[in-house]
Amino acid sequence: MHTIKFFSGRASRYLAENIAKAYGAEIGKSTVLDFSDGEFQPAFDESIRGCTVFLIQSTFPPVDNLFELLLMIDAAKRASAHRVVAVMPYFGWARQDRKDRPRVSIGAKMVANMLKAAGVERIMTMDLHADQIQGFFDIPVDHLYASGIFVPYIKSLNIENLAIAAPDMGGAKRANAYSKYLDAPMVVCHKQREKANVVGSMTVIGDVKDKNVIILDDMIDTAGTITKAADMMMEKGAKSVRAAVTHPILSGPAYDRINQSALQEVIITDTIPLKEGEDISKFKVLSVADIFADVIERVYNYKEISSRFIF
Repeated sequence: MHTIKFFSGRASRYLAENIAKAYGAEIGKSTVLDFSDGEFQPAFDESIRGCTVFLIQSTFPPVDNLFELLLMIDAAKRASAHRVVAVMPYFGWARQDRKDRPRVSIGAKMVANMLKAAGVERIMTMDLHADQIQGFFDIPVDHLYASGIFVPYIKSLNIENLAIAAPDMGGAKRANAYSKYLDAPMVVCHKQREKANVVGSMTVIGDVKDKNVIILDDMIDTAGTITKAADMMMEKGAKSVRAAVTHPILSGPAYDRINQSALQEVIITDTIPLKEGEDISKFKVLSVADIFADVIERVYNYKEISSRFIF
């Protein structure tokens, strides 16, 4: 069996250390040389010849995080690693999964092409914005789900009159899976966007009166959709509204919107770090480290991983 080694990009060091610790290993030694013009060059400071290398990096903005991962993959292949696996807890650019208007890029496909060209042999990620992105790759993709940590936490709250909500039609499939597993009714928000990151009108399909609602989504960006949905549900008679969201991008006015909204609690994972200096009193952070460590062990030892998923 080839030796396993873990390495991390700078953006996900905190999570990589927890994943390696959960696995029973340590993060390997690597450095990044920064040039004055903004260029940078990652390097491995130990031998990885013949090793199975797991490179851990979420590719949230800026684009440097994605490019750093690409350079690390290239460096690992040139250093004669036996196999390179990219562990991308958050797969950035995933919202560009189709041509939704003329003359636009399909960014997720381009990222898939770049990762393959760099030399990666397997991708491991969590809660893709669109499941079909797996088909953009001609290599294995392990698509993990945050339900493995969200469901136990939701159950531990012992919430009465629970209802599961999708913030838009695109999230209905995810919400329906939680709804069936938790034996709770489902409601769906229907929204119309004025432009990117700006919600125009919104209505709710289903009854939320006297319900304790949990809104499910794969990511929070500016928090416009989820806070508007929460406020609307409270106006329609909901007792409380929480959100359970995998990837906390939280750009622009997101923190202020959440803190000023009707949301009682925002349950998130640590695929992306929260910004320092912000009010995070409404946030509950659950770690994905154990899930990734377990799946990495299964992949490394050629075991099945399907039993790791709740649904």
